[in-house]
Formats: sequence, C-alpha cells, structure tokens
Amino acid sequence: MLTDDLLARTSAIGPYFAVGTGPRADAAGFVPLARLYGDPALLAEAAADVGRRMGTGDVRVAASTLQLGLASRLWSVALGTAALAGRVPDLSPERLWWRAVPSGPLALWLPDSVAAVPGVPADALHEVVVEGHLTPLAAEMRRVFRLSPQVLRGNAASALVGTLRVLHAQLPHPDFPPLPWARALLDREPLARTGRLSTRGGEVVAFRRRSCCLYYRVGGGVCGDCVLDRSTA
Repeated sequence: MLTDDLLARTSAIGPYFAVGTGPRADAAGFVPLARLYGDPALLAEAAADVGRRMGTGDVRVAASTLQLGLASRLWSVALGTAALAGRVPDLSPERLWWRAVPSGPLALWLPDSVAAVPGVPADALHEVVVEGHLTPLAAEMRRVFRLSPQVLRGNAASALVGTLRVLHAQLPHPDFPPLPWARALLDREPLARTGRLSTRGGEVVAFRRRSCCLYYRVGGGVCGDCVLDRSTA
C-alpha cells in the first residue's frame, strides 16, 4: 500500500497534484470518476459548469477545457507520486472520486487505502491514466460533444508535458526522474505523433502540439504549445 504520507507529499507539490485520502467530513458532492465516464447527463453538466466559469456558451470549448483539466490532474497525481516513490498509485475510476469546485483544479479524493500498480512506471502510468481514464473519457467526449480525437489526444499530451514542467520547477532533483517515462508515453499510442517535445538536461525546453484545445474561441488567445501559435514555429 502507498501511505497517506506519500500522497500528502505528492499533494504538496502544487494544486494540481493534490488528492485527499481517507475519511472526510465534507464528502458531499463527490462521486466516482467512473460515473462521469458512464453518464452523459453528468458529463454534460460538468462541461456546462466549466462553461459558466469561463463565461462561454460554446459547449465544445468547455468540454475540451474540462478534459484538459482532468487530464492534468490525473497526470499530476500519478506522475508526481511516481517521481517521489518510483511507484504509480491505483487511481482506477471506481476508486478515485471527484467534485467540481468554484475555481481552480477539480477536487480529487481517494476514500480507501491505495495500492501501487505493478510493473515499470511507464507501463503503469499508461495503464492507470491512459487506459483507465483518458480512453473512456475521450470516448464519451466524442459521443456527447463530437470533439475531435486529435483535440483530445493533443490535450492529453499537453497535460502530460505541463505536469513535467511543474515537476521540474518544484521537484528539480527527484529520486525517480519522470522525463524518460513521459517520453515513452509520448512515443506510444494514443499519444504518439501528438506533438514535438524538445528537452535539454532533463528539462522541457518546448512542446509544440499538432492540434488546438479550442481555447482561442473564447477570446483568450492561443496557448504556448498550440499548433496555431506561429510566434515560435
């Protein structure tokens, strides 16, 4: 089992790495992520909530932002724990609960004790995050919102690289460097060919994705890794 202390150390890296553990008094509103992936009405409600906070009625932009934010949360908890301990926590959708918040990252909670997933970290990360969460989430996103697979895959890759950047800034000398695992994930389907990663000395120098998350449609400009950003092309 992975200790609550280890997950508390992961949570301390930053807001996107935070995950609650064990019993809690304020559990109202939390539901297993498995329900989000299997209930179109709940997914539509979650996207609409994101749209309200963004001030947009463009449901595809809101849905893309929801998926990108959730991918960032999942990569952060999984990769952050692996960087600290060399082991990937079991974050299966039935075990990991979520709740929307007024602002900031989605709240995550693991009510029960957490085991490590067997196998080398790159394979375990793929099993836990890609197969366990991002694949079923993408299937629902395509069905409910008609989002492009390229957008969803690009979001997943962008979230992974964003997690790497934060880890390098907040945990520059981890016991278990995560960059090789991230490279292996980006070389593997479904993230293969989603973008071009440049690194130097174990640090991400640049990432240019081959798709767009659609954020520009709410007047916020383009993200630094966007295919539409020609300033660093």
